[in-house]
Amino acid sequence: MPGGRLTQQERQQIALGLADSLPYAEIARRLERPTSTVTREVMRNGGPTGYRADLAHRAAERRAHRRKPVSPRGPEPVPQLGGRDADAVRDFEEMLTTVLMQSGLPKMTARVMASLYATDAGSLTASELAQRLQVSPASISKAITLLESLDLVRRERDERRRERYIVDDDLWYQSMIRSARDNAKFVEAARQGVTILGPGTPAATRLENVARFLDFVSEGITRAAEQAREVLYTRAEPAAAATTAPTAGRD
Repeated sequence: MPGGRLTQQERQQIALGLADSLPYAEIARRLERPTSTVTREVMRNGGPTGYRADLAHRAAERRAHRRKPVSPRGPEPVPQLGGRDADAVRDFEEMLTTVLMQSGLPKMTARVMASLYATDAGSLTASELAQRLQVSPASISKAITLLESLDLVRRERDERRRERYIVDDDLWYQSMIRSARDNAKFVEAARQGVTILGPGTPAATRLENVARFLDFVSEGITRAAEQAREVLYTRAEPAAAATTAPTAGRD
């Protein structure tokens, strides 16, 4: 199986495979590459509908150029915990950023969220994020404000009174519950519209159908989120200790 970076010809084959609606696994098989390589390549370069081989290749060349050390005496890269490949970690963050952007987040907001998820601590300060992403503190502040409004990050002050932005297991639960509540507000508004527009009219029927759909889906989201939170995040209790001592045998 070939290794190393993708060539321009391989990227053209990926583009052709996407145009033919081939799954990533099949494209990877034809290239004799891991499926993860193809998935990462596509997701970081516009996704399956926006992938362009020439643009992807130029972007890869720019990244490779940026990673070349300016001087052999320059600072050593920060070692990654557990011997991680720094380039692979950077590639993962870029891929996750692309996925988050495709879900609707602005680019900077997606970059901040990807950086937070790629840290073992799950938290960074504004200055750490600004240094890590090479952007201004104002850009970080704007991104954090949006993520907080979506219940995707929370902030705490550390022992040095610095604000730390945190991602943890419970945030996705909170985000799902928030989504269900937003749906409930729309359901209420839609049913008011049914009354105003007149039951049985095309507009009222449309609103009633939407309300029923969202009501059903929201109930399922809430129930599933509660169950997942209980099952996935709750640790099993230790077995109860025996309450009676064994009876000594007779001689």
